[in-house]
Amino acid sequence: MRLVQVMVPAGKRAAVVEALQAENIDYVLTDETSGREYTAVVSFPLPTGAVEPILERLREAGLERDAYTVVVTAETVVSDRFDELVEEYEAESGDDDRIAREELASRAEQMAPETRTFTVLAVVSAVVATAGLLLDSPAVVVGSMVIAPLLGPAMATAVGTVVDEQALFRRGVGLQVGGGLLAVAAATVFAAVLRFSGVVPVDAATVFATPEVAERLTPGLLALPIALGAGVAGALSLSAGVSAALVGVMIAAALVPPTAVVGIGVAWGRPTAVIGAGLLVVVNYLSINATALGTLWYRGYRPDDRFGFETATGTRRRLAAVTVALAVATALLGGATLAGSQTATVERAAGEETRALLADQPGSFVGVETETAGVLFRQPTRVTVTVAVPPGAPYPAVADPLATRLGPITREAFADLPWTVSPPAVRVEFVRVERASADGQTDTTASTGATGMSGAAA
Repeated sequence: MRLVQVMVPAGKRAAVVEALQAENIDYVLTDETSGREYTAVVSFPLPTGAVEPILERLREAGLERDAYTVVVTAETVVSDRFDELVEEYEAESGDDDRIAREELASRAEQMAPETRTFTVLAVVSAVVATAGLLLDSPAVVVGSMVIAPLLGPAMATAVGTVVDEQALFRRGVGLQVGGGLLAVAAATVFAAVLRFSGVVPVDAATVFATPEVAERLTPGLLALPIALGAGVAGALSLSAGVSAALVGVMIAAALVPPTAVVGIGVAWGRPTAVIGAGLLVVVNYLSINATALGTLWYRGYRPDDRFGFETATGTRRRLAAVTVALAVATALLGGATLAGSQTATVERAAGEETRALLADQPGSFVGVETETAGVLFRQPTRVTVTVAVPPGAPYPAVADPLATRLGPITREAFADLPWTVSPPAVRVEFVRVERASADGQTDTTASTGATGMSGAAA
């Protein structure tokens, strides 16, 4: 519920009163004695969803668009007329919680933080996220999401577009782009200090094998639902006039950790990490903005076409541009996801073929690991199979036959790519297994250091 107060200009009192009476709205009219161009103040309660259409009808009755208007939340309204009005607008629109475009723009402006505050929070959240990733601490990473000021800029961009508020749109875009670059810079500096000062005495391989870091190095389609859902939830909560604090954490979950991984990649000199995590950041930014725009448009917010159809056309073009960019980025994610799935297919096949080769030889399959190369469309370059061999038994001949069998399997798995993928090299590591003795001692496994190695199958 909302309480609306409008300053009535000279000569418009009768038209405003007539419009309110025609809508069966309870109102209070008070004379304005400040000596300005206004002659009265009219106050009236409205259901949330009725604010925008009633204000539009008052403008049609002659109320200037820049007239002094205040819309505040009302806790309780006791009035039979008001109850009838609520039922009427619920029956007409079925969307009684949609706030007016003026209130939407005001809320979006309030959510976009002041530049200095935004800068400090963006830097702090990036540093905390970097520390949490290197510590492999989900709790610390979540803490960085809580303080990240990313909801306001995203919503300001979407609202500025759908209501044609250019200043609000530019501020939202500026905060998003500037905040993203600032977060990458802060994460890079912090990670570089940790690396070169020896505070984190680990090599690059260990850093990028950390689970919290590794899961953001190769983006896939499963990362999209977080950003898409965040954009929809942010727009819905904003347009319904309810708190969106938790939605801000959801948006930060899509943006802050991969941004920190980009900084870590720069600090450790890993271009593949920068490109992979960077693509995830771009896709998430586009997803949040596109779904927020689409949700607000679906809820009926449009540019105010006082001067024709041009502003609405510009908004549609902007939405179309974001959608096309998102589609391209999503296609890249889809390719990366497909490549990861095909690599997993080759890895599973390596295990199955190894078991088949050991069926008539001494030894048992223990496990398989796959090394990959590439930026987004990663492909297997080496398959390492571990085989357990009983004491005194000869090492089974596995490497060359396995490489021969994996050749056609790899080619078939990656047949959809426009380029040829070479079969991976095969490495077989053997471990000697000592059986448990009669006195109940446990089994022990000792590596002999022996390996079997084959080049890529022709």
